[in-house]
Amino acid sequence: MKLIQLSNVDNSRIVGLVLENKVFNITKANNEFETTYKLINYSITNNQNLDELLNKLLDKANPIDFSYDEILNSNNKNELPKILVPIDHPDPYRLFISGTGLTHTGSVKSRDMMHNDNEEKKDQTDSAKMFQMGIEGGKPEEGKIGVAPEWFYKGNGTNLKGPNDLLEIPNFSLDGGEEPEVVGCYFIDPEGNPVRLGFTLGNEFSDHETEQINYLYLAHSKMRNCSIGPELDTSLEFKDISINCDIERDGGKIYKSGPIKSGEEYMSHSLSNMEYHHFKYDIHRLPGDLHLHYFGTSQLSYSTRDWKFKSGDKIIISSEEFDGSLKNEVKKVNSKEFNIRKV
Repeated sequence: MKLIQLSNVDNSRIVGLVLENKVFNITKANNEFETTYKLINYSITNNQNLDELLNKLLDKANPIDFSYDEILNSNNKNELPKILVPIDHPDPYRLFISGTGLTHTGSVKSRDMMHNDNEEKKDQTDSAKMFQMGIEGGKPEEGKIGVAPEWFYKGNGTNLKGPNDLLEIPNFSLDGGEEPEVVGCYFIDPEGNPVRLGFTLGNEFSDHETEQINYLYLAHSKMRNCSIGPELDTSLEFKDISINCDIERDGGKIYKSGPIKSGEEYMSHSLSNMEYHHFKYDIHRLPGDLHLHYFGTSQLSYSTRDWKFKSGDKIIISSEEFDGSLKNEVKKVNSKEFNIRKV
């Protein structure tokens, strides 16, 4: 099942189900479900299987007047519903965004190119050591705990962008950098157990030039906005997923990734191991919270390009596993001024 969220011209919201380029209005079938969060919260707290609930609602739902392609390509024109992130929290401070790096079999190459210019010594970098730890212990036998992956904090719901939204590069950034990834979406149930809702496409936008100065700047480089969407796929198998990323400038392509492989078959850590090490912390298991977790990528444009992002550049991330592409335009902005006051 592929869920989306839309905002009408009157700012009311719709939960939609995508089937063969048609969007079925789940909210019209039951007006209590005006957001994905409310739908999922109802499903979990009432012990109803989400896909079974969606099938019941689908029987009562009608397709909206616009096709899925029309909505995705509308560039948020006023006469069409606006595509939103596929899931968010009514309180953005209760949506946590995090990620895991050095998880893909090709990811260490990009990181080593940033952290060590000496090819002969690349096996001595901390990135290479961390990657090797994952190769050796990231996929433990069932019932055992594997080695912890690299982990980082990305922000909360105020940092989240949807399809066709602007990805901002603040003036203190040295650059911007796309990271095409698969994102796991999780709801914490009333007993404090994480529930995996499904997966969506993501752009874990970062500042790789800042990270290149010193890998201890990784945390600083990650504190940028990011995007997900357009769909939340509740049935996707996280095994073999192919992603493509194109970057356009002035109507032409300045970067084309080609197929980027993701999913457990191409990773040094199992999905269950990455999930365990994120949710082992009590603070990550507070009932009612949402978690979005980026599972990493094996390829970045930053490692090979001789240009920097400019305002107006467009990033398009797509996959055959998802019906819609995640498109965002980049914009350089001045960060808000602030004063630190003494009480």
